Amino acid sequence: MNILLIGSGGREDALCWRLSQSPSCEKLIAAPGNPGMERWADELRPIAAEDPAAVVAMAQDIAADLVVIGPEAPLVAGVADALDAAGIPCFGPSGAAAQLEGSKGFTKDLCAKYDIPTAAYVRTELMDEALAALDDFSIPVVVKADGLAAGKGVTVAMSREEAEAAIRAAGDGPLVIEEFLGGEEASLFALVDGRQCRFLASAQDHKRVGEGDTGPNTGGMGAYSPAPVLDDTLAARAMMDIVQRTADAMVDEGTPFRGVLYAGLMLTETGPKLIEYNVRFGDPECEAIMPRIAGDFAEMLLAVASGDLAGMGEVVLETATTMTVIIAADGYPGTPRKGGAISGIEAAEEDGAIVFQAGTAKDGDRLVSSGGRVLAVTAAGETLQQARDAAYEAVAKIDFADGFHRSDIGWRELQRQS
Repeated sequence: MNILLIGSGGREDALCWRLSQSPSCEKLIAAPGNPGMERWADELRPIAAEDPAAVVAMAQDIAADLVVIGPEAPLVAGVADALDAAGIPCFGPSGAAAQLEGSKGFTKDLCAKYDIPTAAYVRTELMDEALAALDDFSIPVVVKADGLAAGKGVTVAMSREEAEAAIRAAGDGPLVIEEFLGGEEASLFALVDGRQCRFLASAQDHKRVGEGDTGPNTGGMGAYSPAPVLDDTLAARAMMDIVQRTADAMVDEGTPFRGVLYAGLMLTETGPKLIEYNVRFGDPECEAIMPRIAGDFAEMLLAVASGDLAGMGEVVLETATTMTVIIAADGYPGTPRKGGAISGIEAAEEDGAIVFQAGTAKDGDRLVSSGGRVLAVTAAGETLQQARDAAYEAVAKIDFADGFHRSDIGWRELQRQS
């Protein structure tokens, strides 16, 4: 089949790499792509990814049998709706269904209506309302921007003063004030074609910029898969009580969901609870998950897009554990330093690691940084410790003077296993 992949980050580089290995993939176009994706795609094309008409025109131009949308913004902008109207299968939800990520308030209201386990919350529209709402919550408390925030619109306030500062910084506008849930976080990924849901994989992300999960939130500084803390029993419970109820609710609301549903979970003493949904693969979780997926990945995504998960065989995962370590540009998650030279990727990949590119660009013959998160170094092993050792050995071979990385990805699980 001819496949059009929309996006330009590390997640899309990993998707591009995996799709290119699918027996059913005859031609793969990435738009706009990045320098890393030149290795896997047949062609890169420029595009305004959030322009539905532009995406449809490109899909028609290459006679696409499937369009895979990587990032969330085109989904919220309704690109999948335009493709559906043109009769082109799309892996990714409609604009209405994408509100599961596009509006945290929408998701919280859906959870309340359909008894989906999550934290207690209130929605506010004005700063003064939000400040007053703090009286109804104990500390710590969570303050969330309602809309898309690239993984950085959440403040876990450890004091009343910190919560008030987050609210004042946001100003007037929609916010969600939420009960703090104790426990450990894990990410669950499921394929959903309407009412049919299929567990895909688990992972654990590391959101904080600093060692030991300290400092401000980022888009993610590393991940590993699977996440043993989300064992088979807990995963089955989360699929039944959270993912399946959500899929059924979306059908009942007239906005069926098709695509990958990424549930950020808190594993509390009373069971898994939903923190939030994303309507696309996580980043950097995607980079850790893709090497574990066996079989024809393109056919899996087409089955979802066509509403035919029931006719697809079981998802088969490799038994290996994988780890991804993000190399970010100095200044991230604030203003990153751009233009720094990058080398050593070939050396890093000599022993089987894969270096997915995110915020990179070409400057003549040089590869340089162009964003906050720059590289996603991924390696596999029979154990998490082996995957960790292989990933950091690869990181050490990369020369990027303007970059930094966390040295403790997987630390909680490694402590449990030691």
